Formats: sequence, structure tokens, C-alpha cells
Amino acid sequence: MYRNLDPQRIVETTQTLSNRVSERFPDSGLSRVAGELSAVSREATAMSQWLAKPHRPIRIAVGVCIVLILMVLLAAVLSLDTKVTFSSSVADFIQGLDAAVNEIVLLGVAIFFLVTIENRFKRRRALRAIHVLRSIAHIIDMHQLTKDPERIVGNGPDTRSSPKRTMTPFELTRYLDYCSEMLALISKVGAVYVQNFNDPVTLSAVNDVEDLTAGLSRKIWQKIVILDRIIAPDNRAALLSVTTREVKSGEPKLESNG
Repeated sequence: MYRNLDPQRIVETTQTLSNRVSERFPDSGLSRVAGELSAVSREATAMSQWLAKPHRPIRIAVGVCIVLILMVLLAAVLSLDTKVTFSSSVADFIQGLDAAVNEIVLLGVAIFFLVTIENRFKRRRALRAIHVLRSIAHIIDMHQLTKDPERIVGNGPDTRSSPKRTMTPFELTRYLDYCSEMLALISKVGAVYVQNFNDPVTLSAVNDVEDLTAGLSRKIWQKIVILDRIIAPDNRAALLSVTTREVKSGEPKLESNG
């Protein structure tokens, strides 16, 4: 139960996150990105099931082709003149052996190509889907790009091209936190693709997406830490003011639970 990702749980989590973003920031670009991520997670569930199942039409066609190749090879062997003496010339014998080895190698390559068709077909579909995840991750990074914590307390004048500062510190914290959660879910959706599809190329692509989202998330959390440091003195000042009023009025102070 706890050794495999449950795609349905990931779908539910992405949908819940999409609802949270839409309720907190209605009609925003980030809410539309969250909705798109929710749709992609549902597509990933179907894709994961498709990757795990055998593609029978391809397997049947490959099997027929391999049987035909083996039949042609068998017919060629049976058509050989077995009465030819191999002691006539060493050079002729080596030349014939070299030709036979080349034919066997070519047949082996052809059979290997046919056997791996299904895997390469699935890999192409999976890589196309993983590319969508990579694009969404960069879109999320673009949305948080201008959300600088220093602008909360900055007193410098804006230019005509400066981004609008309409968010409170709380809203900016939630916005950045939503971006970080979405990046984390992107890596989980990528893991769903390779959970039942053991392909080294696809697994490497998913690892690249995980590295990308981890790096972008670290950048976002640096902003959150800076924002916490900026608003923390104001919070402490407000708490000290409330405590002073309680002492002067003789009202009991509330115990802190940490």
C-alpha cells in the first residue's frame, strides 16, 4: 500500500490545490495553471495504465515478422548444396564463414529492432507527456518571477514597467507556497509515468524533471524565508503591543502553545 504511488490520490491532491488557488486568487494566471496541472494529472493516470499494459497488436505483428524471418533463414539453409566439399580452399571457407556471420548479425539486429518497437513506441508517448510537465514547471517559475519579498518594504519609486504591488505579505506567502506545492506535484506526476514502465531513457527524463522542480522550489523557498524575516519583526512588535495592553488593563494573558 505504501510502496507505490496511488495516481488517484495525486489527482485528488492536484484538484484540491487547484481549488485552493482559485479560491485565494480567483481569475489569476496561477489558478489557470493549477487547473491545467490537475488535468495533466488525470491524463497521467490513464497514460500510466496504458504504459503498463502490453500492446497486443504490435506484439502480434512483431511475432509474425520474426517467424517470417526465421522461415526465410530456414529455407536458405535447406537450399544449400550439402555436397560441396569444404576442403577445396581455406580462403573460400573463411570467406563463406565471414558472410554467414554477417548475415547472422544482421538478422539479430533486425530481430532486436522488431522486439523493441513496442518499448520505443511507449517511450515516445511518455517523453512527449514529460515534456508537458517540464513546460508547466517553467510557466510556474515565470509566474513567481516578479514576486520579490523586498518589494513589500521597498520605498523606492516604481517605473512604468515595474510590476504592480497588490499583494499583502500574507497573500504573497500563500502565492509562493502554492507555486512550491505545484512544483512538488509535477515531480510526483512524472514519477507516475515510470512507476510501471521500466525504461532507462524515460526514467532519466523524469529524473531531469525532478531536478528542475527541486531547483525551482529551492529558489521559491528562499523568497519565503526572506519574506518571513521581513514580516517577523512586525509580528513581534504587534505581539509585544498586545501583551503590554493586557498588563496595563489587568486582563489575563493567553498562554502560548509554541
